[in-house]
Amino acid sequence: MKKYIFVFLLTAGLSFSAFSQQVISSSVSKNPNIGTFENEIKLNFLNLIVLGSFEIGYERFLSESHSLDFQILINDRFGYNSENNGKTYKTNSIQSGMNFYFGNKPNGRFYLYPFVKFRFGDFEEMGMGANFTTDMTAFILGAGFGYKWEVSEHFAFGPYASIARNFSEAVSDKFTAIEPNAGFSLGYRF
Repeated sequence: MKKYIFVFLLTAGLSFSAFSQQVISSSVSKNPNIGTFENEIKLNFLNLIVLGSFEIGYERFLSESHSLDFQILINDRFGYNSENNGKTYKTNSIQSGMNFYFGNKPNGRFYLYPFVKFRFGDFEEMGMGANFTTDMTAFILGAGFGYKWEVSEHFAFGPYASIARNFSEAVSDKFTAIEPNAGFSLGYRF
């Protein structure tokens, strides 16, 4: 448990120190993709509707081509597993990553992102008259890609998908070590 707390504190410390860095170019020149704004708050509304997972994020633009990303995932599920037949996820996560944008179209761009994620909580299920609990605490590394339509200076939205590897034996034994994820986010820039 101590190593999970250490990893959590290290990830949080790196994220907060990176967010405090000075933005170099987005505040100097107006980019058609990010305007004069340096920040974006976003919500994954697809997973909110489909899974009941509340995923909110903050993106800090460091330049026209890259940004830091921090997300909090409440009721985070492993992949797209459902909560039927007595299965319950009591898990939350924090995630930090870096987005690399490609192209300079005024209405949207592709991006790639490596990320680090820390999940904590339990998975419970009923079986043979007993309640079985799996500790879902895991350190997760992954990468993904997406597309953002930047329809105005203030709003951006688009799909994304990722694949990640968790480093928890309990989770790997219950599910698998590889976890896919996808979503559709709506962001507000300021």
